Amino acid sequence: MFEQNNQNEEMNSMETTDTDVTQKEEMQRTPKQKKPFKGRGFLNTVGAGIIGSVLTLTVLPQTDYYQNLAQPSVEQSADNGQANTSSNSGITPTSVSTVASGDVANIVEDASESIVGIVNYQSQSRMGSGEATPAGTGSGVLFKKEGDSAFIITNNHVIEGASKIEVSLYDGEKTEGELIGADPLTDLAVVKIDGKYADNLLEVGDSSALRAGEQVIAIGNPLGLDLSRTVTQGIVSAVDRTIPVQTSEGESELNVIQTDAAINPGNSGGALLNSKGELIGINSAKISNSGVEGLGFAIPSKDFMPIVSEIIKTGKIERPYIGIGMKNLADIPRSYLPNLPQSVESGVVVANIDPTSAAADAGIKEGDAITEMNGKSVENVADLRRQLYGDLKVGDKIDLTVYRDGKKMTVSLKLTSNSMMNG
Repeated sequence: MFEQNNQNEEMNSMETTDTDVTQKEEMQRTPKQKKPFKGRGFLNTVGAGIIGSVLTLTVLPQTDYYQNLAQPSVEQSADNGQANTSSNSGITPTSVSTVASGDVANIVEDASESIVGIVNYQSQSRMGSGEATPAGTGSGVLFKKEGDSAFIITNNHVIEGASKIEVSLYDGEKTEGELIGADPLTDLAVVKIDGKYADNLLEVGDSSALRAGEQVIAIGNPLGLDLSRTVTQGIVSAVDRTIPVQTSEGESELNVIQTDAAINPGNSGGALLNSKGELIGINSAKISNSGVEGLGFAIPSKDFMPIVSEIIKTGKIERPYIGIGMKNLADIPRSYLPNLPQSVESGVVVANIDPTSAAADAGIKEGDAITEMNGKSVENVADLRRQLYGDLKVGDKIDLTVYRDGKKMTVSLKLTSNSMMNG
């Protein structure tokens, strides 16, 4: 299991390289936003008996949301679930040229001015003060200018929960950023600043042209802004990897580029460049297990461009919405599902329900086990999301195969929009 977000609904033995553990745990206990229908649902009765997914590899959730700002030092050393959109709102990735690779030093010199530091400020109201203080840092990439505004791509987990976003530019100047929108399921966000700060923009390349073995360069701010615009080099280890991740909106899957270029806490939201100096990935995650090296992951441009374009256009990502919270059936002891036939080994169990949703109207109940959607097998939460977001759209009718009290039934409902959610 891969974990990616610092404000997960589930925290399963997450490992990080942050040293300020107390601060991190506090942030994890403070979700950015609670949906009103999340309450004492079916799974609350399970309690400690529910065992989370076994972690064979742990991905550092903040690749790179570096939280220990007090004394940064070297020694303190997640179809893919995306929105179903075919338009990129006029932002077209460029094709990768077949000419020889450029000089690394020249590429870095040209690209570094487009890499920014991002400081996530959060209000400390629990301490009796509403003053916003730095909660973590990450990276971002200046990639688009429109009118008097410039736009920065970063990771959702870098800015999540922020009451204020500060952007640190290449020359040390700082300015306040405005969050245009964010998408937890793809771990992407867009921040806007005054266009006068954007004299240098990174050109977006075509990640679909990448091959394993090609050289890539990562630029970001590992371990805080003191080491801003650190450059590491490696190769593309693999393309089109799919990794499961935990986000603040539940389990999801990300399609990623795997690289052995060093990626450390603070690099999240930074750039992965091809040999032409084009932006072909946004660094997002890494394996953090002891003894594991050279396993970093970046969201490819062919996937992030439609998402960030829709965010710039509408401020959000619209997806079809059922209205249920889910758990993997495989993660729930059979003693809590005594009437479920032993032949049913995969699917999802309904943990809670939005009372205003299509699921509630259709009669879905807490404890129902969903095993199929429109006749296709549902293996787990990530699989259901993949089918829902990849194959369907708002307004479509779906048929869910459900087991309740040992009986198999079909429940039909019409998908609504996640933009209609309350809270």
